[in-house]
Amino acid sequence: MRIRVLSFILLLFCNSLWAAAKIEHWQTAQGSRVYYVQTEGLPMVDIHVVFDAGSARDFKQFGISSLTASLLDTGAGKWNADEIAKRLESVGAQFSAASSTDLATLSLRTLTEPALFSKALDTMQVILTDPLFNKADVSRDQKRTLAMLKQTEESPGDLAGIAFSNALYGDHPYAHPTEGIIKTVAALTPKDLKAFYKKYYVAANAIVVIVGDVSKQQAEQTAEKLLTGLPVGQKPDALPDVVMPTKATEQHIEFPSSQTHVLVGLPGNYRKDPDYFPLYVGNHILGGSGLVSKLFDEIREKRGLAYSASSSFSPLLKQGPFTIGLQTRNDQTPQALEVLNKTLNDFISNGPTPAELTAAKQNIVGGFAMRFDTNKELANYVAMIGFYDLPLDYLDTFQKNIENVTIAEITDAFKRRINPQLLQTVTVGQATTKSAK
Repeated sequence: MRIRVLSFILLLFCNSLWAAAKIEHWQTAQGSRVYYVQTEGLPMVDIHVVFDAGSARDFKQFGISSLTASLLDTGAGKWNADEIAKRLESVGAQFSAASSTDLATLSLRTLTEPALFSKALDTMQVILTDPLFNKADVSRDQKRTLAMLKQTEESPGDLAGIAFSNALYGDHPYAHPTEGIIKTVAALTPKDLKAFYKKYYVAANAIVVIVGDVSKQQAEQTAEKLLTGLPVGQKPDALPDVVMPTKATEQHIEFPSSQTHVLVGLPGNYRKDPDYFPLYVGNHILGGSGLVSKLFDEIREKRGLAYSASSSFSPLLKQGPFTIGLQTRNDQTPQALEVLNKTLNDFISNGPTPAELTAAKQNIVGGFAMRFDTNKELANYVAMIGFYDLPLDYLDTFQKNIENVTIAEITDAFKRRINPQLLQTVTVGQATTKSAK
């Protein structure tokens, strides 16, 4: 009884958090979208400025998005990297910039006391609107990136990931690593980075997210001030659609390791996919819930073929990857793959049991609110909602959408979206007599 009461209290608490995340939305004078959530209790604010400027916009210059983002705070306006760091440190603010597959994000966390907030915001505005891309700074970060890329050649897991993306996406912009490859990164110049910045870091391509203890009026002023100095520009063209593989493939990369890295999958779903919630819940049961998933039970618990086995959907603007992954002893690779494929095929054919569905829903709903129980985490979710143009009540309706998922919907979605005859399989490890092709 005490457990049921506690669960009920936690559920009420979660619902109150969702209801509290009231997202307000408007556009700046330059046409940038703004998403704002007022929170109280801590005199802090988290600010994100998001651009459709991720690695999918690299085209042939693989890695240019990532290198551009990493260099923004190495010199801007009249300040060098040390001076920027000192300005932020003097007011207790934290700044970062990074690029992922779809987007580039500049983030600021600062106190809301007027003098501290003003200095932090001024600093971010200069970083955003007047980065220098000095030759020396570019050369230093370029060398650092190249050293990191060189290390990936010594990592079977990284090699597997690169080969897997290429197998899934071919010539699509999602195929290459976010950080690029050695050949393309080595060829980048300050002129290239400035051109990329000028094309994509424009007001028409910007989304501003503000979450914290500031009024709406302050949020409006903050958004306008941040983007002052950015040209209006224009949004980039839509990304091409993902083309599904036409047949299954198996690729083995020889590597002197005692374990073989295994990746199996297909292009999966996208953020606004009508099958998003059935696939989300179904994957939680299949391999997304860790120690209690079907893949973990069949591969680890029953047969001891791997330390862990999991699956995931990674939705993007277009179809992100559906991935099943594990590591196994080299000589066990064929057996592990056999069990993996059988488990997936059985799940596609039969779907989950009622008990599995109930447990999955309770687990997902019960833990969801804890994913955004800080301003920073909430800001990340709001940025996702804004960038992918999801409903503003996404967080409020999440529980209902999960609870409405049925076994029939899961089975139907997996049958339509995951075709075992098209699976792409990549293994990286040392082939043995039994596992060599």
